[in-house]
Amino acid sequence: MIHSKSNPLRAVWNASYRPARLVGLIILASCVLNILLLGGSLYMMLVYDSVLPSRSVSTLIGLLALILVVYAFQGFFDQMRAGMLADVAGAVDRVLSRQVQIAISDMTLRGQKPPGDGLGPMRDLEQVRGFIATGVATMIDLPWMFLFLATLFLLHVWLGAVTLAGAALLLGLTAFTNATTRVGSQRVAQAAAHRNDMASANLRHVDLFTALGMRDRMQDRWEQVNDYYGDVQGRLSRIVTSLGGLSKILRIALQSIILTVGALLVVDGKATGGIIFAASILSGRALAPVDQIIANWRSFASARDGLKRLDQLLQYCGPGRAVVTQLPAPCRDLRVESLFAGPPAQQTVVLSGIDFTLHAGDACGVIGPSGAGKTSLGRVVMGLWPPMQGCVRLDGATLDQWSATTRGAFFGYLPQSVELLDGTVADNICRFDGLGDSPGILAAAQTAGVHDLIMGLPQGYDTMLAEQSGLLSAGQRQRIGLARALYGDPFLVVLDEPNSNLDAEGEKCLHKAILAVRQRGGIVLVISHQMGVLMQVTHVLCLNGGRMEAFGPAADVMSRFLPKPSPGQATPPPAPAAHAERK
Repeated sequence: MIHSKSNPLRAVWNASYRPARLVGLIILASCVLNILLLGGSLYMMLVYDSVLPSRSVSTLIGLLALILVVYAFQGFFDQMRAGMLADVAGAVDRVLSRQVQIAISDMTLRGQKPPGDGLGPMRDLEQVRGFIATGVATMIDLPWMFLFLATLFLLHVWLGAVTLAGAALLLGLTAFTNATTRVGSQRVAQAAAHRNDMASANLRHVDLFTALGMRDRMQDRWEQVNDYYGDVQGRLSRIVTSLGGLSKILRIALQSIILTVGALLVVDGKATGGIIFAASILSGRALAPVDQIIANWRSFASARDGLKRLDQLLQYCGPGRAVVTQLPAPCRDLRVESLFAGPPAQQTVVLSGIDFTLHAGDACGVIGPSGAGKTSLGRVVMGLWPPMQGCVRLDGATLDQWSATTRGAFFGYLPQSVELLDGTVADNICRFDGLGDSPGILAAAQTAGVHDLIMGLPQGYDTMLAEQSGLLSAGQRQRIGLARALYGDPFLVVLDEPNSNLDAEGEKCLHKAILAVRQRGGIVLVISHQMGVLMQVTHVLCLNGGRMEAFGPAADVMSRFLPKPSPGQATPPPAPAAHAERK
């Protein structure tokens, strides 16, 4: 859903009044700081116009003491402003980082992964934070150039006019820099995202590339992208460097022109020697913010473009519908009613007219050829894909009547590809629940039949697992993933090809786990091509081309769609009569 436009920084003010209060203090500190910057020029003028003619050492010492106090306060307010800007930047990051992470996750679930490696929004947020901490001060100081210009006009109109002309020239150069670098900055950001995405893919699939002799070819592809990135970045750097150098030369030339005008005024008897040096310092202070903006234009442009992309991201994703009424955990049935569904980012329908009911204690095997929609059905039942039409109900309530976090507590899910995260084995099983429910962790592992395997690891349940660690085999990861799916005794457990990497012992443990879920009144949905895992199901759902060909008691459906078991092979248990009827 696309929500109404709003600047993402507004979320900071909605979350806390502290950043807004700090902005007022930052402006106040900037006022005092820029007024104190007048001290150096006034000191120079008084030394040349008062101390040197009078040769008064006491006056010189008094002026020195005063200017040292001014410099001390100037340093204090400068540090205070920098600290407050860092606090505002931190507040922006704290409020927006969670929202950005959620938005990235939502886009991925919808099949609309952000461009590049998917982490571009986080880098955009880092650019915004860095600019607020270091670059905003320059923007705040920019209007104060008119204070220094006004002071120059008070000293003499020609000093002010020359400095004003120089400021206008530098501001024009700033506008030209903006127009020249805008497109280039966008191209650099896009090229960087593409390069990082390809580098990440090369690292992620290095085993496959090495085995198939593709590493050199994939490296060549990456180098082509990297060369393009270097070209666009080089062109942008040359433009920014050239304009920055021109700005610096203009500033140096302007300093000399100011000294020349001051000298002419002294020769003409319209100014004193102290005014020459004071004018030089004041003109430098007036033009310093403009010069700093040009020198740091790339960071400003990156922050501006990043903020725009973040705004678009947060507007598109937006907060979901808030769940106010808290429903109890389901305990009776699962109903899939006239379901039509497909990938969220596409309009393709991969499931058509799916309609069945399962009750507490049932286990349903989902069978069918490859591409029949079995995994898609599992994703819809788990709430990962929203239905296009129809609905999925637990105890009569649609899935969106629970929040995703609440719903996850009574869901168990074992996907085809099992990923274990960086943490301990116990952390992975308990889904990184910080409460540390040791009895629940042990119960899930024992139900999955993986307790002895875990105890054989170097530190048992406290063994650290890196995401890319080779400590566990595919079958071991799958069994720990099954324990994670069973943690907390979830009501609905969806197992997608749960025995694809299991040996005979693991298969027996899987059968026991399915039976344990049924005995405690849960529902299991088993997606599989293999006959063995279907021995513990009560129902079978047969899909073909996204449509439901059959649903009913396991023995009936399997006798129609699967080969008959060989002599001595176990047969699936008959389904209770009350559960055999189709909705």
